[in-house]
Amino acid sequence: MKPLEDVRIVALEQYGAGPFGSLHLADLGAEVIKIEEPRVGGDVGRYVPPYTQGEDSLFFETFNRGKKSISLDLGVPQGRAVFEDLVRVSDAVYSNLRGDVPARLRIRYDDLKHLNPRIVCCSLTGFGMTGPRSGQPGYDYVLQGLAGWMHLTGEPDGPPTKSGLSLVDYSGGFVAAMSLLAGLHAARRDGVGMDCDVSLYDTAIGLLTYPATWHLSAGYTASRTRHSAHPSLVPFQAFRAADGWLVVGCPKEKFWQRLTVVIGRPELGTDPRFATFATRGQHRDQLLALLDEVFATRTVAQWLEPLQAASIPSAPIHDVAEALTDPHTQARGLVIETEHPVLGRVRSVASPVRVGEQPAVYRRAPRRGEHGEDLLRDLLGYDEARLTELDRAAVFGGAPGSGVEPEAAAR
Repeated sequence: MKPLEDVRIVALEQYGAGPFGSLHLADLGAEVIKIEEPRVGGDVGRYVPPYTQGEDSLFFETFNRGKKSISLDLGVPQGRAVFEDLVRVSDAVYSNLRGDVPARLRIRYDDLKHLNPRIVCCSLTGFGMTGPRSGQPGYDYVLQGLAGWMHLTGEPDGPPTKSGLSLVDYSGGFVAAMSLLAGLHAARRDGVGMDCDVSLYDTAIGLLTYPATWHLSAGYTASRTRHSAHPSLVPFQAFRAADGWLVVGCPKEKFWQRLTVVIGRPELGTDPRFATFATRGQHRDQLLALLDEVFATRTVAQWLEPLQAASIPSAPIHDVAEALTDPHTQARGLVIETEHPVLGRVRSVASPVRVGEQPAVYRRAPRRGEHGEDLLRDLLGYDEARLTELDRAAVFGGAPGSGVEPEAAAR
């Protein structure tokens, strides 16, 4: 069995952060039942361009591999009843909505514990379910600005810069998955479920790590550094070679001593200006000007051979295509394939989460509502009369405007 084959999760999720977290749980074997709001066409990720065909997109495939989908209108009383039946037979309710929406949708622990006292309700929101920003929509770009990340990213004389990837979203997904698993462990041990109030804001602030400690404890002022340099370890940054860029770092004194030999300047190893972490930091500008001059004299490949032979931390700065075709990427099995009835062969990246020796098996993302009938018949035991009743109540996709406004679209 896969590690999480005995776990069932009901997911009210959309876009990137929430689906990214549950993606890894699904890859580990959890049954992730994705509830999609029919009046808004399901998860908005299905329509993210540029690679879309109808209700299927490569964006959606990226974040929803291995899950099941049911179209369900929770604003219809009969739809709410189906949701509650799913809660009765599941281990967790997982969502990524706006911070005030879980209470309005009644998907917190206090709302559901009468159905299943062991249910874990994990809510990944933009700003959490408490605090002055709890009702605001939270997106990765907004959080990178608000939490100080963009202030730290880019060249010193350039504008604040967003990371090239949605790292707050993805980190938030990992935090939510970890929180859900911790809650599940406790619920199985104690017989009582709980809420997990996880937020992108908390994640982004938490990832400020040592610059935050330095600032809070010693008054340190964080700022952008030239060529993505480490704020205190010199040298550790990008350098321009004759034909491109490479990263070279000396996070230990032994690496600095080796580097002086590799660049043909062993006397720098005993130069009092550059002898220690502290003195290299004090004379950063002089040292980096010298190293810039040296690294510009050879190609990236010509530098990497002696650097890596000396075990000095170093690497070429790849573009995405180069990263995906790197021999180590291939050797680690990080590029996988699935077959989709509309999109054809979909190649994507594997989950980095590895548990045990069992090889991973991947399934494509679901079409919208693909597993609804099977779940209702096989999991919940609904008969034909019950299914007909639900269909007449427009539970699976009634006319727009029926029932109440769909809160599942809010974030």
